[in-house]
Amino acid sequence: MSYCAKWLGPVLALAIASSAVAEEVGARWGTEQREREYYRVVSVPIPKGQVIEAGAFELLPDNRMAIGTRRGEIYLMSGVDDAKPRPRFEKFAEGLDEIFGLAHRKGEEDALYVTHSAELTRVRDTNGDGRADRFETVSEAWGYRNYHEYAFGSKFDAQGNLYVALGLSSSYHSRALYRGWALKITPEGKSIPIASGLRSPGGIGPNEHGALFYIESQGPWNSSCSLKFLKPGGFMGHPASFNWYPYAPDLQRPVAPESGTRIVTEKDKVKELVPYAVVFPYIRMGRSITGYVVDRTGGKFGPFDNQIFLGDYTQSILMRATTEQINGVWQGACYPFREGLSTGILNVQFTPKGRLLAGGTNRGWPVRGIKSFALERLDWTGKMPFEIKRIHCTPAGFKILFTKPVDTKTGDDPKSYKVSTFTHIYHGGYGGPEVDRTTPEIKSAKLAPDGLSAQIVLSELKRGHVHEFDLGALRGRGPAQEPLLHRHAYYTVNEIPKK
Repeated sequence: MSYCAKWLGPVLALAIASSAVAEEVGARWGTEQREREYYRVVSVPIPKGQVIEAGAFELLPDNRMAIGTRRGEIYLMSGVDDAKPRPRFEKFAEGLDEIFGLAHRKGEEDALYVTHSAELTRVRDTNGDGRADRFETVSEAWGYRNYHEYAFGSKFDAQGNLYVALGLSSSYHSRALYRGWALKITPEGKSIPIASGLRSPGGIGPNEHGALFYIESQGPWNSSCSLKFLKPGGFMGHPASFNWYPYAPDLQRPVAPESGTRIVTEKDKVKELVPYAVVFPYIRMGRSITGYVVDRTGGKFGPFDNQIFLGDYTQSILMRATTEQINGVWQGACYPFREGLSTGILNVQFTPKGRLLAGGTNRGWPVRGIKSFALERLDWTGKMPFEIKRIHCTPAGFKILFTKPVDTKTGDDPKSYKVSTFTHIYHGGYGGPEVDRTTPEIKSAKLAPDGLSAQIVLSELKRGHVHEFDLGALRGRGPAQEPLLHRHAYYTVNEIPKK
């Protein structure tokens, strides 16, 4: 997110969200009308007079949804999965600040662990009256000096650890302890620094394989938003946080990266540097990515099991991502999913019935959605969309998986596949253009007999480049010759498979 004042008046907020500044927040995909056939947006009513700017969600054992807000409140919501939601909201806690992480611990403790600006807090209702009455600091290992210093928290891992991703004091500085770091918080409350170089996180959690990732926003040393692997001992790319290495004696301070080169060049020189696993091309795929959840619904939400779902604050959209490990390095692709939400998305969470809940606000930065705050639910209609399901990198090109069979005539034609590549300048300036563009030749294309995958061979794969796919020429099988719902995808190549 771009730096600006914390509060905007209602008039200014509406002006920012209006069509008059549509170019500022980015062009639309233009697919909303077709998307409705497959994923319906259902408004979750919020009682009049209540302001719920949802920054965190957690599903409780009784199927209520805990909602943490930017104003520091926690609400317990029932009825989220009703066909026509008329939920009940009960205020559970208040007095916290900018909540961007909720995790529930079951059993005798029955507590919510709340990640907010200045600390990780254990919140409990000890007398059973439905309101929190005990607030206990679990970790206050990090400092806090500036409103922009957001803290994002994960869910518990199998060992009971929580992870916190800490934003910088502003885009360029780390003026408080551990700002620009990720920390592991053990069940005993010990806070362990695990990685430096973060700028402005937007969410944190494991992928389908259990590897820990976080969302990074576009800004200094980050020319576009990205998904990054939180490698223990790793350096995420922004050197402002190097001043706290004396407080992480078990970690090696990296060599400072050179500004104005390329991430792949610096990766070969700075062994701790972790490259972007998935780059989200600026504007085409978001401007301020937020939220993080993996689809574990077992098919209740459609054909995207185990994929990562993310929101975007500025453009009021939802996207998805897939990851894979090549030569020990994580990389993968991002794909459009659903546009046309009502406000800026801050977080997402699946419900017990496999629907996707999204919430947020338009406070603080330019937002396409016109509502000041909203809760919305995405319901799969049961109709299968024709989509690029997942992309895998191969030694000579890519294997592309689809949700429905591709027509043989178009699927076997190399001319149906368009791929271009680009990278960014890796530098200390804010953002940056797409550079070093190439257009590799599609040497061959082979559709599988069932039509659900295709292997394409390129004249060259470009290490360190985003490979941009345009598959608008492909058609589905059958008389309708259905086009893809979303024709574009973006795969970041860090490593080329050896076999």
